[in-house]
Amino acid sequence: MSSSLPGHRALPESQYDLNTYWGRVRHTAGITDPRTLLVGRAGLEQSKNLLIAYKQGQIRSMTPELWKAKKIVDSTLHPDTGEPVFLPFRMSCFVLSNLVVTAGMLTPNLGNRGTIAWQVANQSLNVAINYSNSNKSSPLSWSKIAQSYFLAVTASCSVAVGLNSLVPRLKRLSPSTRLVLGRLVPFAAVASAGALNVFLMRSEEMRTGIDVFPAQPKASPSDKADAADAADAAAAASNPESLGKSKKAATLAVAETAASRVFNSSPIMVIPPLVLVRLQRTEWLKRNPRWTTPINLGLILVTSYAVLPLALAAFPQRQRVRAESLEPEFHGRGGEGGLVEFNRGI
Repeated sequence: MSSSLPGHRALPESQYDLNTYWGRVRHTAGITDPRTLLVGRAGLEQSKNLLIAYKQGQIRSMTPELWKAKKIVDSTLHPDTGEPVFLPFRMSCFVLSNLVVTAGMLTPNLGNRGTIAWQVANQSLNVAINYSNSNKSSPLSWSKIAQSYFLAVTASCSVAVGLNSLVPRLKRLSPSTRLVLGRLVPFAAVASAGALNVFLMRSEEMRTGIDVFPAQPKASPSDKADAADAADAAAAASNPESLGKSKKAATLAVAETAASRVFNSSPIMVIPPLVLVRLQRTEWLKRNPRWTTPINLGLILVTSYAVLPLALAAFPQRQRVRAESLEPEFHGRGGEGGLVEFNRGI
């Protein structure tokens, strides 16, 4: 993330107002833009150099080119380590990576063995994404990663197999209702296991706490307000020292991330299956059943891209809370407005 780059000036967090939900949606849409995946190493280095030049005072104000560079850097680098997130596990690749697994889970007549195999693949992807985008101030050991992985896989497979077995037994329901419920089974497993996966993969954060920092004045995202002057005002405190590790902040960060996963999967769990059931009643699709799976995947792809920024923006990535809401050792040590801040993770 751009905050990890060297320089004495603070970059504006975003060109949008992150205090509002729609401002965060527009900002998150940039971070999750799949076009950033096409930027190679040379493009990333060029973007980093532009932002470093701004932070070192060589460029006076933010320009469209700088905002584009910031989007590339923010979507590629981890905010805690400053290192690139492995491409398939970036949030800009989240939809595409999940679409591959989703296609497998939607394969007709999978049976229990196929269901389990694809749930294992899905949870493996979830583990990689959650680990790659988590707060890195309390890293997991390999033994903890393995333990969390097996617990998440067991839970998701249990949900999927249990629901697959339950739906055919609902004899009192009409065939069309059972068809709809059957379509929802893979996504119900994804939603429940996805939230559980976040808690399991980030349990170490809740056990040991994550770094919290005194809140700093925010540079204005508006060029009209001269973002450079606002950044210079915050320059002296642009790299604050950690106040310590907070378990309460970690619990809030993990809970919000888990909730955002549910917000993301719920519309995908409901909208494409129901639309597909409706389309399957049309004469065209009855005559061309081979198009059922491609149409379903298309519906999932469109819904996923529409929903992801809405879900991730539900909570700020750089979360601010009152110092007094955390452990006693943080009371009275807040920065601007008595607030402290921490990286929630994505």
